[in-house]
Amino acid sequence: MKAIYYKHILEFKQPSGTSRGVLKTKETWFIILKSDNITGVGECGILRGLSIDDRPDYETQLKYTCENINKGLVFLLAENIEFPSIQIGLEMAFKSLKAGHPFDIFPSEFTKGQASIAINGLIWMGTKAFMNEQIKAKIEAGFSCIKMKIGAIDFETELELLQSIRQEFSPSDIELRVDANGAFTIEKALEKLKRLSDLHLHSIEQPIKQHQRDAMAKLCAETPLPIALDEELIGVFSKVKKQELLQHINPQYIILKPSFIGGFKGTDEWIELAENQNIDWWITSALESNVGLNAIAQYTYLKHINKPQGLGTGSLFTNNIDSPLEVNRGELHYSTTKTWDFNLE
Repeated sequence: MKAIYYKHILEFKQPSGTSRGVLKTKETWFIILKSDNITGVGECGILRGLSIDDRPDYETQLKYTCENINKGLVFLLAENIEFPSIQIGLEMAFKSLKAGHPFDIFPSEFTKGQASIAINGLIWMGTKAFMNEQIKAKIEAGFSCIKMKIGAIDFETELELLQSIRQEFSPSDIELRVDANGAFTIEKALEKLKRLSDLHLHSIEQPIKQHQRDAMAKLCAETPLPIALDEELIGVFSKVKKQELLQHINPQYIILKPSFIGGFKGTDEWIELAENQNIDWWITSALESNVGLNAIAQYTYLKHINKPQGLGTGSLFTNNIDSPLEVNRGELHYSTTKTWDFNLE
């Protein structure tokens, strides 16, 4: 078996705003395995500035991994414990090699085009007019769940935008989620959560910055609005540490980004621990190309969860990999008539 890797820079159709800044490009890496004329493909979905494996030795680690590919998946996953995006790239590549198909790694009714996955419509930060335009477009496109990133513009303006949705659509019509990406201060967080809860939101992701466990635990205990941990899970490698975190903070939800938390194996571990503690969860992609999004969507479908997932990022880029993935009326589908356009050489 031989392995190679290479970098691909994804370019956003329009700059996408978060509370940590504006994204214009997104770096990703592909691992290609070759064995007996069968090809395996994996995507290492790193996000600079957020991924725990955003390190100067990232490419060196990828090179080492490919040079040692014949030592097998178990060995390589252990060697990449601090590189979760490489772990998921390896899992994808080995699974697709075993399946004999580079992109059909978790066969199901979803990959046969017979079932779909409900997803949320994502609203990026920007001016009030820009955010309002996105909200209208998502509702017109048939989304029944909208996730709005907040924390970059004035809080009162963000409240107005959410109020404008609620004036027109009840909670049974449109489910509203917000993602603060850690933008609130500890001192102001509870007050803001109380005001947001008046709008009958589903939940808020990461209201305060991660690594403030006592403050987050207090917030989760007192909040009138369900809190979902997101960034808080990044960089927690051992099962014991994961369990300690969940027991200490006891959130209402956790959000699982496989590229950030140790791939499918790491995600399974978080799910098991959360369910043991009656903590609910859902899965989201992390701005991967359609290669990574496809694998994560196929994995997610097999979990048979009935709430919208965060898998609607495939249309963000001008130079994404053409794939059978389609979004229609707020659901992700796998088309049986479209094909992949990925250079396997």
